Formats: sequence, C-alpha cells, structure tokens
Amino acid sequence: MPPRAPTRDHLDWPFFDEGHRALAAELDGFVAGGGLGSIDHHDVDAACRELVARLGAAGLLRHCVPKAFGGASEEIDSRALCLLRETLAYADGLADFAFAMQGLGTGAISLSGSQALKEEVLPKVARGEWISAFALSEPDAGSDVAAMACAARREGDDFVLNGEKTWISNGGIADVYTLFARTGEAPGTRGISAFVVFADTPGFTIAERIETIAPHPLARIRFENCRIPAAQLLGNPGEGFKIAMRTLDIFRPSVAAAATGFARRALDEAVAHAKGRKMFGATLADLPTAQSTLGEMATAIDAAALLTGRTAWRRDVQKLPTTREAAMAKMTATENAQWVIDQALQLFGGRGVQSGAITERLYCEIRALRIYEGATEVQKLVIGRELMKGATG
Repeated sequence: MPPRAPTRDHLDWPFFDEGHRALAAELDGFVAGGGLGSIDHHDVDAACRELVARLGAAGLLRHCVPKAFGGASEEIDSRALCLLRETLAYADGLADFAFAMQGLGTGAISLSGSQALKEEVLPKVARGEWISAFALSEPDAGSDVAAMACAARREGDDFVLNGEKTWISNGGIADVYTLFARTGEAPGTRGISAFVVFADTPGFTIAERIETIAPHPLARIRFENCRIPAAQLLGNPGEGFKIAMRTLDIFRPSVAAAATGFARRALDEAVAHAKGRKMFGATLADLPTAQSTLGEMATAIDAAALLTGRTAWRRDVQKLPTTREAAMAKMTATENAQWVIDQALQLFGGRGVQSGAITERLYCEIRALRIYEGATEVQKLVIGRELMKGATG
C-alpha cells in the first residue's frame, strides 16, 4: 500500500512558485496511484532498473537534465530536485536513490560535456533508458579527493585509464559513468580531469559488489589499460575537481531534501502510532513527554527544510554560489533527520526495533546520508572555510 502523502505546508513558503506546487501535486498522485510499483528490497539491481524505467516513463527524470536534451526546464532546477527527492524518500529510499543518481551521474555532462556527448547520453537518461553513475571516491581517497590515484594517460587521440574507484552508486548496473582521474597537469586537485566511460568499454570491470545496511547497488570498479577517446573528456584537462564540486553544489541540497523526506515519514508514523497507542488509561499522544518529543521533531524538520529551501532558491533565483548554504543544509538536514528517526523509534518502543518495521528501514537509510556526498565533518570544514573567505581583518 502506498504511504500517505507528506505534508505540503512548506510549499507556501516564498522559495517555491506555482510550478513547484503543481509538481508536488503530480508527485503525490504518482506515488498514491502506485506509480512506483512493488519495490523488492532483496533484489536491488532489478528494483533500481524498474524504478528508473517507471520514473522515466512518468516524465520525472526530465528534471535531471536541461531542456535542450529532453529536460523539464532550461537549466536543472534545484527546487524541483528537492521536491522530487523529498517525496520519493518519504515513499521509499530506493526510489529516491534511483532518481538521484540519474541526475548526479550525468550532472557533469550537463555542465561540461560536448554537444555530441550531451546528445548521446542525456536524452536516454531522461527517458529512463540508461542508468548513470558518478565515480569519484577511491579506496584511499574519499573525503580527501587530492589523494586520488586512478590515472588517465594521454596517448594520441585516446586516454588510457588505470586504477580503482569504490563506493560507486549504481556500480554494476550503470550504462554510463562520470569518472574522475588524475591527469597530472598540477599537484593535488588541480591535476584531476573528468571523463565519460561507457560500461561496455574493454578494460573496465566490476571488481566487487558492496552490501550496506540500506541495500543499494554499490560496487568497486577497476580500470586496466582501459582506452577511451579523448572526445569523452569533460571540460579541459585539470578541470575535473572544479567540475565535480559544481556538480555536487547542484545536487547537495537535494540530499538535504531526501533526509527531510525520511524525517517527515518518521514524524508522521510516530504521530499515527502515538494517537493509537493506549497507555495509562489514555493514549501515548496524550502524554506531555510524547507531545514534547513530537514538537521537537517537527521543529527540527522545519529548520532543515528552511535551510534546504533557502539554498535551492538562492541557486535557482538569485544565481549565486551556494557552497556554504548547501553544506549547512546538508549537515543540518541529515543530522536532524537522524535524531528525528531515532526519536520515532523510541516512541514505537519494542516495535521500533522489530526487523521489517518502517523505523528500521528509515534508520538504515538516514545513516548513509550523513556520510555520502560529503560527511558531516567535511560540511563543517566547508562552512568554516567559506566563512574565512568572507572575513575581514
């Protein structure tokens, strides 16, 4: 049975316009009408393929690419991404994952790809015909991107790739990968370039599938003398880190939105449980301690939603940098959601830790969000660094 629709009170905030409110109504109808189908969390590969196909057929993946290549708007709209991810996360974490990776996996192509690459890749991704992936992390280079070892060597009209990437979402099922590799133009992050690699390229293999507490398609991938045309370079040599950060700035607010979707689901489930749970001659909802907890949960959610909406609006409307704002939103939303879900589990009591309970699924889903696309500790450093840039004296 599809979940109830999440609350939409925040759509009255000035961050959103009528188009976003119409999109929210469309999303609610899609989910309530069974548009996501039956999601088998025991076969995540098949489930993600099916979800991408369904989201593509419904026209929702069009929000992941620019209009010129089958998208819904002239440029990728951060507020639309946030609404989509919040709604899908509220319904099911795997549905959110399937949607998010279509955008993150091709965001660098939208930003810096050649016309030919955009025409080849983006329409297929928007229709749900191809699955995409974003390959940045390595066994010894996660938060420290400058430690990247995977290398791309220029040979005539080609680049030859050697090395590994790990924790790659959609690894093993993706058709196209955005890859970041060291090309050596300068030390550190200034010597990294970005490429497009297709899954059937000789020399590209899946070294290991990775299982996590919230099942998603993840893999360690390997390149052994993997030769790709130089035309698959994104931007110029040495611009890879800049491209990666620009891509993450677009999509990081949507991570905060997904966390908020998980938190809203936890709050709604907790409220419904509290109103129906008989205790001490009344209900759990009648107890002041429960009301206090629920009030704190609701406040934590609104705080996260305000930061998230501010960030997306600043990017979409003001056309201003959002590095600091995105870090604030991502950090606050994921940390707050972890706390909200933990409080919901506590209100459920023994039922909250029962295997298969919604609280278990939410607990597992939110834990990963505090790490990927920049762990909370990294977000704090980003915020501090941006503050120092603007400080005087």
